[in-house]
Amino acid sequence: MRRERAEAILVVEDNPVTLELLRRNLETEGRQVFTASTLTEAFECLHRRSFDLVVTDLKLADQDGLDLVRHVREHLTETEVMVVTGYATIEGAVEAVKGGAAEYLVKPFTDAELASAVQRSLEALRRRRTVHRAPPEATSPYPGLVGRSPAMQKVFSEIAKAAQTTATVLISGESGTGKELVARAIHYSGTRRSAPFVPVSCGAIPESLLESELFGHVKGAFTGASHSRTGFFQTADHGTIFLDEISETSPPIQAKLLRVLQEREIYLLGSSHPRRVDVRVIAATNKDLAQLVAQGAFREDLFYRIVVLTIELPPLRSRGDDILLLVNHFSEKYSRETGTSRLNFSDSALQALLRYHWPGNVRELQNLIQRLYVMSDQEVIEVSDLPELMRSAVPIPVPDASLAQVEASHIRNVLTAVGGNKSEAARRLGIDRKTLREKLRRYGLETVRKQ
Repeated sequence: MRRERAEAILVVEDNPVTLELLRRNLETEGRQVFTASTLTEAFECLHRRSFDLVVTDLKLADQDGLDLVRHVREHLTETEVMVVTGYATIEGAVEAVKGGAAEYLVKPFTDAELASAVQRSLEALRRRRTVHRAPPEATSPYPGLVGRSPAMQKVFSEIAKAAQTTATVLISGESGTGKELVARAIHYSGTRRSAPFVPVSCGAIPESLLESELFGHVKGAFTGASHSRTGFFQTADHGTIFLDEISETSPPIQAKLLRVLQEREIYLLGSSHPRRVDVRVIAATNKDLAQLVAQGAFREDLFYRIVVLTIELPPLRSRGDDILLLVNHFSEKYSRETGTSRLNFSDSALQALLRYHWPGNVRELQNLIQRLYVMSDQEVIEVSDLPELMRSAVPIPVPDASLAQVEASHIRNVLTAVGGNKSEAARRLGIDRKTLREKLRRYGLETVRKQ
């Protein structure tokens, strides 16, 4: 088995002890580690080669690590960046995240906390790469069907098997999962590919017209029938008819469909003479047909005629990173159609898309990407650009630190700002001097002075 290359990480830290600790820990995890002690050295390293991740301290002598964070985010789209700091503040965390840092890690941290933060940062990079440079194998051999998840690989395998036969197929799945795309893939991969593929939405045609639309009618069959008309089954002769929403058909229509499947013949409305048809039937439903049979709402004999082969499409919410592949797929489509450059997505926005439950499935995702390309004026899509329901799927980023660590850091910063004046510090913190003394003793901050 071919081993994937180790991720290359640049560590930027001016404390030699911390730098060596970070290097050893990351190399233990199997990463390639390069080091720099200043921003100048870091920029030279970034100029010489590419990195998967930059880990930088915020305080680098008289230099600001946020400058490096912004540089990586603005110029190195194939590189992720995370921050480590011994001066944890809520403001610092927010500024680092706004600047583009994937993670914010507070010193001192454990080996496990470092490994976890690095892994999350590399996962954020993987998400971005999946969206912007999905490999060719991400798209199946079937047009419009995209996915690498096990569930979709199973669907692709079933399509290939169904294409080798002319047996009736039932495709089930929630609305918007791509049932017609699967039906087309079966037809155009099979021996009938040169014959017509005729899609029919049974639920969209009024009951009074469905029989005539499916089977055709002769002149004078009903008021207004001034001439004979060919139905969908005759149009699909030697090819495939796709009956979407077959669960919406009435009992009389179900009886006529059963006859077509049994006898391979149809009666035009108003005619007493059967006509032979050679049509493969692929049906689809977003309902549980077996349950409808049990309720008496669908003919049992027809049910068993159409479930010779079955393919169940998974909902988008259960397909994991296929969501990112589809974002890439539809971004390419609408970038080309609108003549605009590809949109970028922030990691928070991608996480929101991954967490969202997608009740409308792939169709809903496609509509979202199309709307963003038409309506967005931003080059980078943030969580705020997404519909309100999707925004709630994103957790608010917080420092990787305990409440006590954040409180101690804030008290240290206030004391430093007021030159160690405890009365002024207590006033600014909104607490009395006794409470401040207790906190200073608890956190070991009695010797903090102006710096």
